[in-house]
Amino acid sequence: MKNPIILHVNYVEQGQTVPEMCVKAVEWGYDGIEFRRKRSKVDETPEQYLNSIAEAVQKTGLKYVLFGGPGADLMLSDDKVREKEIEECITFFKMASERFKLTVCNTMSGSLSTKAEPSYKYDKQGSAIATPDQWEWAAEGFKTLGDLASELGFRFVFETHMRYIHDLPESAKKLVDMIDKESVGINLDYGNIIGFSKVPSLSETIDICGNKLYYVHLKNAFQIQKAVYNKSIACGLGDGIINNREFLTILKKNDYEGPLCIEAPRQGDRELFAKEDIAYIRTLLEELE
Repeated sequence: MKNPIILHVNYVEQGQTVPEMCVKAVEWGYDGIEFRRKRSKVDETPEQYLNSIAEAVQKTGLKYVLFGGPGADLMLSDDKVREKEIEECITFFKMASERFKLTVCNTMSGSLSTKAEPSYKYDKQGSAIATPDQWEWAAEGFKTLGDLASELGFRFVFETHMRYIHDLPESAKKLVDMIDKESVGINLDYGNIIGFSKVPSLSETIDICGNKLYYVHLKNAFQIQKAVYNKSIACGLGDGIINNREFLTILKKNDYEGPLCIEAPRQGDRELFAKEDIAYIRTLLEELE
């Protein structure tokens, strides 16, 4: 398998500067970085942020620049607020496309949760509580953003993520089918699915995504099952309940050629984890040649 390996920026958000992020990613053998669309607690304009990345990419030779959340929050009932969210996305990605050859960009459509249920009860959040209007708002908004992506030559992908309308493979596929744009697909993050009460197998999940699977996030976790809830503890890619060897094997059988993004949601020395995790993934990819 020759899929590009992408470093999720959460490996290098422990005080590293943008130039340091790019230098380290290249040194560790990553092909690109999935940056956030906005950085929290950083006083900068979008132009300043994009320019700092562009300068670092030019100096280091980083091959791929991707962007992730936050996406446009389209779960809000105020039409004008949703329009502003879409306009901000359009402005950002137009500026980004002037600086980078974008391929896929991870996105979300706004979180959905209820205080009536504990946040860890994922089955009671996200798509489970979405109204027909919210499905339509998300679909209509990303029809507009999908047209933008087509114009600029990249694809938006909805991450399967708890507490979002696109939380499970079925709901993510429903949303992209409603949008019905070649430029809008799915980012399969199986690590975000394992906390639900009914978890489809890797094979079932990939089948559900079908030809809309454009991007994959890889991570892992130990799962402690209790009578009331499931608690997941993030761990290395070779540990935990997800068999990433099986994951990549199924992807290969399905001729998946998109990027593989490795994440580090666990605490501690994430720079060490970045080197350990890519070594594990590269070993698997070599074995699957």
